[in-house]
Amino acid sequence: MPGERTKYAWRGEILATRAQVGSAEHAVDAAALAVAVAGLATEGDIVCAYVPIRGEPGDPRMLDALRGHGATVLLPVTGEPGPLSWARYEGADSLRAARYGLLEPVTETLPPEAVAEATTILVPALAVDRRGVRLGRGAGYYDRTLGAARADVRLIAVVRDNELVDRLPEEPHDRRMGWALTPGGGLARLGRDLPVSPE
Repeated sequence: MPGERTKYAWRGEILATRAQVGSAEHAVDAAALAVAVAGLATEGDIVCAYVPIRGEPGDPRMLDALRGHGATVLLPVTGEPGPLSWARYEGADSLRAARYGLLEPVTETLPPEAVAEATTILVPALAVDRRGVRLGRGAGYYDRTLGAARADVRLIAVVRDNELVDRLPEEPHDRRMGWALTPGGGLARLGRDLPVSPE
């Protein structure tokens, strides 16, 4: 549609806005997300998640909250372009610095197929729209990974409150998210024609 913002423009705007978020605001948001995420898992669940970096909302307390409710938490291990491998999170002490400024577990690396065991996947996003279209950073790792997830997996984009928007540009390979998780609103169902629930 004429005049529609490109993904590149969206990324620039959101990254610039995130850069203005102070440490105090980030800490408040991270605490809220840790509380919200605790209700997403129960004993025996396998949750694929990630360690927030570079202004992404949240912090490792989200991962600890999931583990505290009995979930096994798998984190991505980034290699060459392609599907993500995974490794088990066993606490903040199990993390090491990795490429692209990421933090990854020192535990055994599992193959990309491990994502098929997950009942819930927390997906990093710069924004997500009310239809479930996610805006990532553009490297395509999750686009190559999510195709191996089970059909009934709960795909949750984690964003700040103002990063849940009405409409983003979409490409044929994009995998839609089923939910958004925000500090202020908690978990919200997304769908093509569904408004986001205020509950």
